[in-house]
Amino acid sequence: MQGTARHRARPVAEVEPPLPALTIPQLTYLVAVADAPSFAVAASSVGVTTSALSQGLAELERRIGVDLFERSGRRQVLRPEGAEVLAYARRVVADTGDLARWAASLRSGEAGRLRVGMIDAAALHHFPDVLRAFRDDHPAVDLRLSVGPSGELLDQLVRGALDLAVVVDPPSAPAGLDLEPLVDEPLVVVAPEGTPVAAIRDAGRWGPWVLFPEGSHTRSVIERELRARGAAVEVVAESHQPEVLREMAGLGVGWTVLPTSMLGSAGRVRSGSRMNRSKAPAEGPTLTTRHLVLARRANRLTSRVAESLVADLTGASA
Repeated sequence: MQGTARHRARPVAEVEPPLPALTIPQLTYLVAVADAPSFAVAASSVGVTTSALSQGLAELERRIGVDLFERSGRRQVLRPEGAEVLAYARRVVADTGDLARWAASLRSGEAGRLRVGMIDAAALHHFPDVLRAFRDDHPAVDLRLSVGPSGELLDQLVRGALDLAVVVDPPSAPAGLDLEPLVDEPLVVVAPEGTPVAAIRDAGRWGPWVLFPEGSHTRSVIERELRARGAAVEVVAESHQPEVLREMAGLGVGWTVLPTSMLGSAGRVRSGSRMNRSKAPAEGPTLTTRHLVLARRANRLTSRVAESLVADLTGASA
């Protein structure tokens, strides 16, 4: 009896699509356009003509096979499907910048540019001596300091606009960042001058409030603890600047909560041609503690000068 041959089908190996031949300038152009109000401004920021920028982006679209832009009126805007390409471009451009700075530092030893972000309390109270000593010890390093709210500094760090940042520990760490503890700082309730001691001791009588803006990391810590203590959270004014919050409390606008580092002497208020000292607000109990951390991009190439500053910051906070 003649048998019938059976042939088992072989699995077909999946073939990876060829990698597109992308260039760093093309990705840099995409990041510039996403961050600038117009193509002209973007072109100027990367040192090319608008025509060269447009041609580079058109070639990027051709090489990946995806349309990144669409016309909206007289402007070209990024399509929704371009968000993934933009995120990739930001990572590559940031990492390439790290590589260039690391290589320059390796060649020169002590020269280069170091971009550092800090919240105001860190720059003005916790680490000014560290920054001053670092400048003295590394005169060839172009140290550029940006002072701002934690959220903005973390965004700049993710985009590659900063090399490291000292910020308030975020509720959840942004992807791609490493966080290292630096300072634990008590947050103190501050009442307007003349507030009865009994009211300062009774959380149910606290407020209304002048606080950091909604969405800030410190504001989240404060609101969570106020509610846990049964205090009403009615916010009548906001400011990113602790000195302004303290001044408003001294003027009787409302209660506030400040880090201990920002509880210095009262500020001054201009009235006509005179400078009048505002009343000093009353310090109440410690509400909670906020944590300052050193944030850096994960899996980064770091220069010797960056590691030197990191060592100084961690050593000063030990």
